[in-house]
Amino acid sequence: MKVMHRNHGPSIWAYAVLLMLVLSPAPTVFAADPIGVFVSLLPQKQFVERIGGDAVKVDVMVRPGESPATYDPTPQQMVALAGAAVYFRIGAPFETVWIPKIQSTQPHLRIVDTREGIELQPMGKAGQPGDHDHDTPPGSGGALDPHIWTSPLLVKQQAATIRDALIALRPAERVRFEKGYAAYAAELDALDAELRQVLAGKTERRFMVFHPAWGYLAHRYGLQQIPIEAEGKDPGPKALAQLIERARADGVRVIFVQKQFGRSAADAVAQAIGGEVIEIDPLAEDFLANTRTVAQTLARTLK
Repeated sequence: MKVMHRNHGPSIWAYAVLLMLVLSPAPTVFAADPIGVFVSLLPQKQFVERIGGDAVKVDVMVRPGESPATYDPTPQQMVALAGAAVYFRIGAPFETVWIPKIQSTQPHLRIVDTREGIELQPMGKAGQPGDHDHDTPPGSGGALDPHIWTSPLLVKQQAATIRDALIALRPAERVRFEKGYAAYAAELDALDAELRQVLAGKTERRFMVFHPAWGYLAHRYGLQQIPIEAEGKDPGPKALAQLIERARADGVRVIFVQKQFGRSAADAVAQAIGGEVIEIDPLAEDFLANTRTVAQTLARTLK
């Protein structure tokens, strides 16, 4: 007798496999970890983050309130460098000693100099005529000014260097980095136009500072800064007397200082001329907002 087998359809194992496929979560797609970035100064943090967004994680070497001239990285920072892919140097004085040490201890770390393509201008000596004069041509001799982060257009050049370095590190994110750069460059162009307008029409173009950090901003907008200190040193009695005489002759009524340096010499000049001391900070993290505030302060105090 022939036994007939009924077709019961898919086996219980087939149903089990189908159920597993339905209930199993979709494969997780992990985003790439942010690129580890180190910068020397706080303003650079904004440059990198505006270009890289959440594709970068930025650590700053010189901590708030510290001087880039005398800074020594902490042991914790030297350890943290092991997790970074790129270091954007900018010409801060401490880099001269520390960048070679960083390169020797972190051979994997790419060092990118954001001064690339920027013609550095000379720094004058305190109290001497023509210090940072706006018509002094760059490259005319003397110690070179490292403060290239105080001019919006020079920041735009640095931003392009940062963009290219990030693309080289992560080509798959090219579109993100190009869009980030384009948006930030537009903000910098708008800030430049705003500063030209704010600082236009002033008959007095000189301003006195303790530390000569504003040479590139002065050069761009037709101003002249008169520094009190030279190479980190306060002026002696004779130089201080000359500065007071010059301030009186130029009608200076405001001395600008920054928190990273002492202000005793600035206070002495201000007291002698019946002026005031105002703090402006070239190392503030928010470059756009801070530069706008500095320009408005200069415009308010210039005749």
